[in-house]
Amino acid sequence: MASDEGHILVWQEIGDLVRRGVVRREGGVAPAQVQPASLDLTVGRRAWRVRTGFLAGKERVSTRLEELALFEMDLQGGAVLERGHPYILEVREKLSLPAGLKARCNPRSSTGRLDIFVRVLADRCPRFDEVPEGYKGPLYLEVVPRSFSVRVKEGLSLNQVRFFTGDPRLTDAELRSRAARDPLALDPEGRPLAPEALTVEEGLILGVSLEAPPAGPPVVGYRARRFSGLVDLSRPGAHPKEDYWEPIPPPPGGRLILEPEVFYILASREKVVVPPDLAAEMLPFDVGLGELRTNYAGFFDNGFGPARAVLEVRAHDAPFLVEEGQALFKMQYFRTAALPDHLYGDPALGSHYQEQGLALSRHFK
Repeated sequence: MASDEGHILVWQEIGDLVRRGVVRREGGVAPAQVQPASLDLTVGRRAWRVRTGFLAGKERVSTRLEELALFEMDLQGGAVLERGHPYILEVREKLSLPAGLKARCNPRSSTGRLDIFVRVLADRCPRFDEVPEGYKGPLYLEVVPRSFSVRVKEGLSLNQVRFFTGDPRLTDAELRSRAARDPLALDPEGRPLAPEALTVEEGLILGVSLEAPPAGPPVVGYRARRFSGLVDLSRPGAHPKEDYWEPIPPPPGGRLILEPEVFYILASREKVVVPPDLAAEMLPFDVGLGELRTNYAGFFDNGFGPARAVLEVRAHDAPFLVEEGQALFKMQYFRTAALPDHLYGDPALGSHYQEQGLALSRHFK
């Protein structure tokens, strides 16, 4: 339930934060980093291979690194992060949040679709990906490549940050009221779903598609190959997808068994719509599973869609059966105080996944 009329800051408000020095980095924040309701953060020059992931707790991240770092790496010319190993990367942007303004971080879509586990650390903060009001200091990334070893270099963007006041979430009643006025989801044929056809439970609950689209190849998803080459994150479109991914044909009876600790790219059954005055975030749908993760990257900015949501899925410890239309995630919607001057899909912003279907990361050709 929303406790007050908070809101997420949008493009022009984020630009104002940059001009006021709330967000700053040496050399200045590039205009291209500003998105409709988020800001792309960029990787700094230094990284550390660490023995284990950690929370800063009551310490500075740099203090934890003195204890846990195995060696330091220079990312200026690029370096390889090996699959299955944890790293800490410095972020070039620093924050000086005023009272009443908080921040929340999330991996970018391309990062999540590569099965790169990324979360933000801040000095003396007890939680990942959340930065409290009044925070002044640096940010760091914990990065664990899960399916592929990756090459990263200074200046690349692996994650995003949103700024917000109060509690900007729409309540279920507000969400149903909004769905009565504007479609928030379309069926596979592109017809708006009526409010009474939606499942709303602290967000809009949506399902997975295991049926091949009417046009295009008969593929319902992709399974990451176990032994693949390096993915250079600075070279979009340079990697043959067949070297890294195995296509999944429509399974018999619309039922697919997910192998444990294997990474899958699937797509939602419904097409998602984010109205211009709202932002959204994809969250795992809690059905008491415990052993299934359904997304790594979750921010959807104002104006997204209508398009299918891409699901980044990994079963843990045991095989898991999914069926056509099964609820696997929810969309939580947030109010914004103003319309952003640029919406998702604007060519000026370099939006990569507007009107997407089943789509791999932009690094594959």
